[in-house]
Amino acid sequence: MLNPLRKSINQNLGKITQTFIFFILFYLYLWLKVDPRLFYHGGGVVTNFPVFYRSWNFFLQFTSYPGGPVEYLCAFLSQLLYIGWAGALVITMTAMLISVCTDVLIKAINAHQFRWVRFIPPMLLLITYNRYTYHFVTIMALLASLFFVCLYLRIIKKSKPVSLIVFLALSLILYYIAGGAYLLFAVVCAIYELLFSRRWQLGLLCLLLAVVIPYIGGVFIFGISVVEAYTELLPISPKILTYEAHKRMIEIVYILYLLLPLTGLAFGLWRISTEKKSKEINDLRILSRYAGAPVPRWFTESCLLLVLAGSIAFLSHDNKLKTTLEVESYALHEMWPEVLEAFHRHPDNLYIVHTVNRALYHTGRLPYDMFSYPQHPDALFITSKIHVKAFWRRSHIYIDLGVMNLAESALVESLVDLGERPMILKRLALINMAKGNIGTARTYLGALSKTLFDTEWANYYLDRIESDPNLSTDKEIQRVRQLMMEAEYGFTTYVPEKILLELLQKNRQNRMAFEYLMAWYMLTKQLNKFVQNLDRLDDFDYPDIPRHYQEAILIYEAFTGKKVDLKEQQISNRTLRRARIFGNIVNRFSSRNRMQAARATAGDFGDTYFFYFNFGSVIIKR
Repeated sequence: MLNPLRKSINQNLGKITQTFIFFILFYLYLWLKVDPRLFYHGGGVVTNFPVFYRSWNFFLQFTSYPGGPVEYLCAFLSQLLYIGWAGALVITMTAMLISVCTDVLIKAINAHQFRWVRFIPPMLLLITYNRYTYHFVTIMALLASLFFVCLYLRIIKKSKPVSLIVFLALSLILYYIAGGAYLLFAVVCAIYELLFSRRWQLGLLCLLLAVVIPYIGGVFIFGISVVEAYTELLPISPKILTYEAHKRMIEIVYILYLLLPLTGLAFGLWRISTEKKSKEINDLRILSRYAGAPVPRWFTESCLLLVLAGSIAFLSHDNKLKTTLEVESYALHEMWPEVLEAFHRHPDNLYIVHTVNRALYHTGRLPYDMFSYPQHPDALFITSKIHVKAFWRRSHIYIDLGVMNLAESALVESLVDLGERPMILKRLALINMAKGNIGTARTYLGALSKTLFDTEWANYYLDRIESDPNLSTDKEIQRVRQLMMEAEYGFTTYVPEKILLELLQKNRQNRMAFEYLMAWYMLTKQLNKFVQNLDRLDDFDYPDIPRHYQEAILIYEAFTGKKVDLKEQQISNRTLRRARIFGNIVNRFSSRNRMQAARATAGDFGDTYFFYFNFGSVIIKR
């Protein structure tokens, strides 16, 4: 048999190894699978990601209200999510510190058999990150409260007579640092004093101060509302509950906040109810029963823990949402082949198809491969009423086309929805430089110069403006100006063709405007207008008539009986052969059997305009 000291050492080493392995895997999963960079970009989904500026005035904003210091720290740390490995490290350290604080509290109440509870918070956090929800500020406020509880428990062991003074001092500091999250600290301390230390007066005073301190500190000293005084940085804050996007997975945060108080309350009541009986459970005997076993207890627990954590990670991960965010991130960095590759992981999303169409244009494949992907008229411009809030996504297509007034309006609306994200400020600066609004551009560039990762780009253009205010030698600005419309127009709810025609009138070589106009006519089956604009092909250097245009021409000729004048160009033999085969298959079925005809032709012809015109496309989520 092992001696007691050796048993204890083995158990401690086992626990340390268990914790080390768990958090190494936690970190690797976040970095390689979840990818924290997707939170930084947000893709229009993460709407509460904070901005951070390197300026004294920005810092001072966070010193004027309770909870400001935690919000400032979170704003800084959140920027590190821009760097995948660093963002994963920040999240992992947060989860690990919460786990350590939980373990300290469990040991403080002598509930050693419940030490496994320390792994619950990291697994709950994993669920929130797996679902791509941002609750980092609320979680950091939770960590601050738990840390102060641990600090309180350590100090009062040495200075019991001054426990109330210690509690009061920590309360004042914590309330300023973490706002309403201070209530968790007060409640946990009260439970400890009432049920474990049996200092009833002190426990009741803790609860009383939990009511008094936020009111005096928040309402009278800082001048905030009563609701803000008690809820700031808590998951029940109106700043969270007012917005649907902010409430996603908020139930998990509720559980995190309630976990320790309920655990302490339940164990404390159970201990009171059983303390008069003879002690039937001895934790050390239970541990020693496993210490000499062939398979140590910590090893068995570790295996069960990893199976549970792995199952949670697998079942909770939102692959579809991740694909949406990846596609938006790829598009932001103009990684068009990656956009097309990512599509196949989540093909039934309108926003992804919208971005795929942009990628097809930028890779020169829109009139050739457009119907290889599920299509819908809304996928081009996201103009229907149910997508009225898709400002961020629409701004990209406006910039690409050259409709800068619409792009600027959409981006300003995005500032309201998403905050002062660098990616928005950069585009607003670019638009205003192209429009010649140099003063406004300087404002956006000045803000960007104080961010962490866009300083170089902003300073480059600030220097260019000083030496060349008109930016007459900047190739990107000149390219945008060649496409820009002078008149202010807007897309109507359903028919954007007016804008596209105006763009082509301004610049006949606006290839994107032409291809999107032709795509719009095909998607809405306005083939008479499509044919009327075929002459514009001469304005571009197509080696032949694009495949989908050939297919649309044949359909037009078949339905109208009119021959389209193609000048020196002609329909390829392959397209003619496919049209004939497609028609023969469809003609085998009566008009009542359209679904059977669609199934019979989808395999070989699902990537053609023949199929879309006759049967529509694969249904995509709107």
